[in-house]
Amino acid sequence: MCIIFFKFDPRPASKNAYRLILAANRDEFYNRPSKAADFWGSSNEILSGLDLEEGKEGGSWLGINKRGKLAALTNYLEGRQNPDAQGRGFLVSNYLTDNLDSFSYLRKVSMEGHLYNGFNLLTAEFKANEDTVCYYGNKGSSEPIHLKPGIYGLSNSLLETPWKKLQHGKRLFSNVVGRTLPPDGMVQELLQILNNEDLQSPDPAQESQGDGYSKPMLRSLSAVCVRATGYGTRTNTIILIDAAGNVTFTERTMINSDISQWSTNSFQFQLNE
Repeated sequence: MCIIFFKFDPRPASKNAYRLILAANRDEFYNRPSKAADFWGSSNEILSGLDLEEGKEGGSWLGINKRGKLAALTNYLEGRQNPDAQGRGFLVSNYLTDNLDSFSYLRKVSMEGHLYNGFNLLTAEFKANEDTVCYYGNKGSSEPIHLKPGIYGLSNSLLETPWKKLQHGKRLFSNVVGRTLPPDGMVQELLQILNNEDLQSPDPAQESQGDGYSKPMLRSLSAVCVRATGYGTRTNTIILIDAAGNVTFTERTMINSDISQWSTNSFQFQLNE
């Protein structure tokens, strides 16, 4: 499970504003092997964390490259999953290494959506002449869509599904991104939101979709920051892209499967627009 909040403003009125503000949590088993965010790829131009789980090595959940391509993935909450389905993390990695544009890539993915367990995928391109964000979920419409400028939330149902945790987090997120803050201040405010452990239960919409999960687990999953036994939020990521194409990528990640031990790294670079 994961959650993503983002504001897409391709032509910000102020030079101090951002074309993209994205705040995301990765929820996963604490002991699942992963690599913290760093640059990789043939010319070291892709920045993301990587899955190291056997058979799924090289997949990711969120990443960006220096050419302005960005992808983010969440799983769709469902009680029964196909153990033989393809690994969803490659949907992110493949987009970041591919030459297809964001919409064409999702069209291609939509043709193969049945091969995967439930997922939501955001693909984006930030270029000097045009910024684009697209969305596809294999449990929703058969066609991907272009997103208009605005503030969005994506959890473990389709885009903008009004689960209580999504609405709660989106309210907090909207309050912060409506202010003019420098990157450091914006990052700190957004990290507080991503670590909000207030339970938003009962939530009938989330519970009906999660039929098959235990009541205690669904209750744990009702917070923006999830805490359950051996499972929960283990990575916070903030991505900011300003009007001039400067990227700030901050990752706060759990170490040693210990919720009291965290490491924070920040990367800054200029897009090759």
